[in-house]
Amino acid sequence: LPSLPYWLTSLLSPYTAPPDLERKVFVFPESSNTSHVVLKATSRERLTSFTVCLRSYTDMTRAHTLFSYATETSDNEIVVFKSKPSEYSLYVGGQDVLFLFPERLTSKPSWEHICMSWDSDTGLVEFRLDGQPLPRNGLMKGHAVSAEAFIVLGQDQDSFGGSFDINQSFVGELTDVYMWDRVLSGDEMCHVWSKQVPSNPIINWRALNYEIRGYIVPKPSLFSVCKAG
Repeated sequence: LPSLPYWLTSLLSPYTAPPDLERKVFVFPESSNTSHVVLKATSRERLTSFTVCLRSYTDMTRAHTLFSYATETSDNEIVVFKSKPSEYSLYVGGQDVLFLFPERLTSKPSWEHICMSWDSDTGLVEFRLDGQPLPRNGLMKGHAVSAEAFIVLGQDQDSFGGSFDINQSFVGELTDVYMWDRVLSGDEMCHVWSKQVPSNPIINWRALNYEIRGYIVPKPSLFSVCKAG
C-alpha cells in the first residue's frame, strides 16, 4: 500500500513524531506544473526576521524555484529562486534582491548549500553559498511576514497554494531544508553547511512535517559530507 502523508498519519496517530530525514533527499525527477512538497512550520507568529537554508543538486540551467512561502495577500511573500546557474534571488513581500556569483569552473553538477536571511529592523538580506558570504543587500525594511502561509518546495506559487508554472519548477534533489524565525549568525550558517544545525528551527529536516503531492520520490542521499560535489 502507498505510504500516507505525515499530516494524515498524525491525525490517525496523534503521538507520532515527524520523520527524521537525515541522509535522505526529495528527488524531483521531471518538470511539472503539479508535483511539489508541502511543508508545515511550527511557528504561528508573524516573522520580522528569518533564515532559510537548504541543499540542492541539479544540472538545470533554466530558472527554477526551490522554496515558496505564500500568504493570502502575497504569493511571493518569501521565495528562494534561481534564475541562472550563477544567480539567486530572495523575494520578501513581493520584492526581490539578486545575488550574483562566479559560475563553477567544472561542468559537472555539484551540490550547493545556501542560507538566506532577512531582518525587518534593518531590511538587510544575507546570502551564503557553501558557507561563503556575498555582499549584503536590503529590501522591505519594516515589513512583517504573515504566519498564515502555504509553504512549498520545488514550485513557484502564483496563487495561494497553486497556479504553478512548469517553466519555474525544480528538477533535481533537495535535502537539509531548514527555516528559523530569526537571523542566524555567520558562524551558525557555516555550522548549518557542515550539518551542525542550530536549535529550534520552525522547519526542521530532522523532524519534518510534510506532504508529497505528485511525482516526487524520497531516497537516500548521494551527498557525502566528505566530498560535496
